[in-house]
Amino acid sequence: MKRFIMLVCLVSLAVPAQAEGFITRLLNKPVPGGVAVVTLPEHTDAPRAQYREQPLLVIREDGQRWIAIAGIPLTAKAGTEHIELEGGNQIPFTISDRDYPEQHIKLQNQQHVTPDPEHLKRINRELEEQISAYKTFSARQPSNLMFDRPVNGPLSSAFGLRRFFNGEERNPHSGLDFASPTGTSIKAPAASQVILVGNYFFNGKTVFLDHGQGLISMFCHLSAIDVKVGDEITRGQHVGKVGATGRATGPHLHWNVSLNNTRVDPSIFIGAFVP
Repeated sequence: MKRFIMLVCLVSLAVPAQAEGFITRLLNKPVPGGVAVVTLPEHTDAPRAQYREQPLLVIREDGQRWIAIAGIPLTAKAGTEHIELEGGNQIPFTISDRDYPEQHIKLQNQQHVTPDPEHLKRINRELEEQISAYKTFSARQPSNLMFDRPVNGPLSSAFGLRRFFNGEERNPHSGLDFASPTGTSIKAPAASQVILVGNYFFNGKTVFLDHGQGLISMFCHLSAIDVKVGDEITRGQHVGKVGATGRATGPHLHWNVSLNNTRVDPSIFIGAFVP
């Protein structure tokens, strides 16, 4: 009996009191452009948390503990940062460094590299619309955090690439590209509501989906949009078709994922992240 009790004690010591859950293992990639999953203090209701003054997605993982899921900006530096809880308490987490390669793209339309003043007015107006959509923070709980791929096609351009258009450096690549032919059906990676559609100078035909609590998908360069603002979309539902509208050199799907108004690497959510 004593040997049995000792064995039970040893086994219990070998198992962490709070082993990592599925969501933490899937999403916790704390690098610039990645995601940090931070365990929160126990509370009856979901604690409220912020990172860089933006509200965070908070869920209960495996029915055991509250976790905050924070998107980390590409501009973040390696080191310690903090999540702030309601009441002023802070929880630290560590960001590791990550290098992103360069991508050089040749465009025929020079306006897509250095737009003239008239085009800049349109670009700035459209940018305000899209920034407002990225700031959406609804109370809805995301239906799933292991996303489905929106199209069945190979990844053609990774997130975070330093991009040079006709030799001029521009903003890093803020999403993930899939090489798919024009007309390929695009499907919602999770249940959502359509919060914005438009035809933009750079992004072409574009759809924004709100999955809940600051988790947003954006699809652009579409050839067709088959949903409208306010539509409730189920997981796997058709939303539009792949195209090459806007600043695109050929047909493909560009997919952005945003958390707490921060663009993060979509590959994390489909289990395709490569450190």
